[in-house]
Amino acid sequence: MTGKSAATQSPLELSQTPLSLHYEHRRHSHCHCILCGLANPASLRLKFSKADDGSVHTTFRGNALLQGYTGILHGGIISSLLDAAMTHCLFHRNIEAVTGDLNVRFFHPVPCDAQLEIHAQVVSAHGILYRLESVIVHNNQKLAKASARFMIPKDARVKSR
Repeated sequence: MTGKSAATQSPLELSQTPLSLHYEHRRHSHCHCILCGLANPASLRLKFSKADDGSVHTTFRGNALLQGYTGILHGGIISSLLDAAMTHCLFHRNIEAVTGDLNVRFFHPVPCDAQLEIHAQVVSAHGILYRLESVIVHNNQKLAKASARFMIPKDARVKSR
């Protein structure tokens, strides 16, 4: 491994670095994201942890600035949280992919100030296509879930391998 950070290494150098540094490179390439970007002053600064089974999880507490109806987290924010979890599930596998479709199911209103648990997992992988699922839970109650298909874009295919 070179003395460079993962964000400045070439794809060849990245292929010779530990997977944890690949994840940091992905986070850097995603640094302006509204949900997790470290270079975005408006970012929610989400950080996802990988479990032994390959799934990821994080916790999140919203605020009144993110509400739709009074006291309820906006549906677009909920959808974005679910999408971000699935994206990070792929990042933790050294895969940089974009959302092709996203299907969200809302079961209960999500209080905008609740401490939420967000989980995601890969369901299937076929070449450059991935299917994932994510869920938002509060007090052991499933509030929303999503399923999505992701694809490695043509310009990122060399970098992701």
